[in-house]
Amino acid sequence: MRALVTGGAGFIGSNLVDALLDQGAEVDVVDTLVTGRRSNLEAGAFDRGARLHEVDITDAKTLTELVGDVAPDVIWHLAAQIDVRRSIEDPAFDASVNVVGTVNVLEAARVAGVGRVVNTSTGGAIYGDADVIPSPEGTTPLPMAAYGQSKFCAERYLGWFGRLYGQSNVTLRLGNVFGPRQDPLGEAGVIAIFCGKLRAGEAPTIYGNGEQTRDYVYVGDVVRAQLAAGQSSVTGEINVGTGRETTVLDIVEVMKELDPDAVARGFEPVFAEARLGEIERSCLDVSRARDELGFVAEIGLREGMRATLDATP
Repeated sequence: MRALVTGGAGFIGSNLVDALLDQGAEVDVVDTLVTGRRSNLEAGAFDRGARLHEVDITDAKTLTELVGDVAPDVIWHLAAQIDVRRSIEDPAFDASVNVVGTVNVLEAARVAGVGRVVNTSTGGAIYGDADVIPSPEGTTPLPMAAYGQSKFCAERYLGWFGRLYGQSNVTLRLGNVFGPRQDPLGEAGVIAIFCGKLRAGEAPTIYGNGEQTRDYVYVGDVVRAQLAAGQSSVTGEINVGTGRETTVLDIVEVMKELDPDAVARGFEPVFAEARLGEIERSCLDVSRARDELGFVAEIGLREGMRATLDATP
């Protein structure tokens, strides 16, 4: 199989690249290296034949030419603007990457005759403050951040390409993904950020009261779902998570359990005002992933956090 992974030098993307190479696939990576890291591919992907193309998905002409040259069997589309705060401050930029960029990927796939596109989206950011928890895919989208709005809009284009051209497309709506290679200095990923604070002997900041919940899913599990989606013919949107709620305060407590010296070294949370656009509860109903992809998350929170902490410099 020949695979193309947009955003393949990023956190989730590079883990997916490794898994595809493990399966014997030929892998091409599209990444601007703005948030992705070459070092993620230098960890072993390059040695096994992965090829990096520094192409921006907003550059439709170059992207279309590249996809035509590579002629992949499947495109896994993970490249995105993922900073929730920036999406609120600059929604036009957010849409230019997450909406227009996705349209460019779909059009390039159509022109090249690619057999399957697996799109990566978000669960909690699309559903917003949902009435039903855990939230199934049919939940009315009520995004609070432009990031969730742009991701939902991009999903609609996958549906449109499917209806008009018969393109085989599926979207995975991910919970809050965590694990090795997530940037501890970045905007996304409270577990990675807290791991970085713990290693540095600094106090983590909790916005709001810490009782807000998320569905934290380990990156290795997400990669298994991505592979299953690529091999399936299922279309539409599929939640990928654990179906379990965890508070930010729970995360802090597990951190302290993993490192009994944490508090002595300054790991005691400080509280700040809740941030605009942040939802209170988020948890995904994962029934469709189980029934149609055969996917069930296997890595528990503590085990995954241990692996994340061990991988944090």
